[in-house]
Amino acid sequence: MSSQDSNFYTKFRNEIAAGGATDEKQNKNNKLTTAVTSIVVVGLLTWLGIKNPWSLVFVAGLIVSVFLHELGHFLTARRSGMKVTQFYMGMGPKVFSFQRGEVEFGLRALPVGAFVRIVGMNNLDDCAPEDEPRTYRQQSYPARMLVITAGSLMHLIIAIVLFVGIYSTAGRFGDTGELLIYGAPAVDSPAEKIGLRDGDQILAVGESKITSRRELILAIVANQPGDTVEIRILRDGQEQIKQVVLANNPANSDLAFLGVSSDSYAYVRQNVFNAVRLGLVDAVKTVRDSVGGLFVVLNPANIFSNVVADEPDMMTRPTTVVGASQFGGEIGRSEGIKGVLMLLASVNIFVGVFNMVPLLPFDGGHAAIATYERFRSRRGRVYRADVGKMIPVATTVVVLLVMLMFAGLYLDITSPLG
Repeated sequence: MSSQDSNFYTKFRNEIAAGGATDEKQNKNNKLTTAVTSIVVVGLLTWLGIKNPWSLVFVAGLIVSVFLHELGHFLTARRSGMKVTQFYMGMGPKVFSFQRGEVEFGLRALPVGAFVRIVGMNNLDDCAPEDEPRTYRQQSYPARMLVITAGSLMHLIIAIVLFVGIYSTAGRFGDTGELLIYGAPAVDSPAEKIGLRDGDQILAVGESKITSRRELILAIVANQPGDTVEIRILRDGQEQIKQVVLANNPANSDLAFLGVSSDSYAYVRQNVFNAVRLGLVDAVKTVRDSVGGLFVVLNPANIFSNVVADEPDMMTRPTTVVGASQFGGEIGRSEGIKGVLMLLASVNIFVGVFNMVPLLPFDGGHAAIATYERFRSRRGRVYRADVGKMIPVATTVVVLLVMLMFAGLYLDITSPLG
């Protein structure tokens, strides 16, 4: 192995083990790279905002979420007495930094992540002898678990706050029990002939009370084409009764047909107590779904099958922030800020769950090491795991993540979600 290859591997190994950047050098050539990268990133964000402002709102929400994730690590580490030396937003070339006490705060050019550098994460993370008492590895098991899970816990808190806020202001999407007509009735349909229109609420068909689309369909097909039935509607606060002669269904002439599009689902505003209750319930459901989704996202066979497919499966295909922003932009166009924030809440939970996969370089890998060390420690003798043995597995995980990223980016470009 050449000296250059050896240096690269050592830097790669150390950054996986340390959970952040360990190389502070930046030469003049890097400054040019930083300037070019920064201009490209600003240009892309500007283009995104012009093309669809809602996509930019979604990306901004992701950046704020990443900041809060790292803030969780930072605050709990400082509170636990650990030494924190860096807090950086972004990855790649350094744009700027400043020192406050023993912490270097800064910004890097690529808005694709962030990191907090806590000294002494494990046996591979060297530090000055005087800093050893303040290293991560020297703290109690509860303190280490709090610090390393703080990022994912912050994602969960973000999601719950978003759920509760949306439910108590814009409402929670669900069945209202009120069936409304959406759009104009079909041309020359029975509904058009009796003057039904967008916004009418269908209360009953004959003797059958109507609260959902399914009930409307069952009430209509219970009759024969040519039958005359009574339709009771609510329009502008006033009940009206109309007689309608049902026609033959274009898809099946044996079935009766009315000719309206309808839906009973909408956003229903909740009081604070219901908003909190439903927010917690939906957060738990999303965590459960996210755990199941991990096996889909991290399955190499699934990645390959979607890349080679003529029509990728929208439910199982990998995606990146590019695809997510496209999807967020489309949701924003149709549902506004509440739709974007709901998507952001779900993404936060998935990212929090994903980050707790018990393998390096995820936070879950550090949590697994801390737990393993706790079980191996006996009678006052503290056991320290040799993280060097785990680097090959961590390298495999990184390769899988890179493959996932490029596959997702390819699909986002060739088969956009939005």
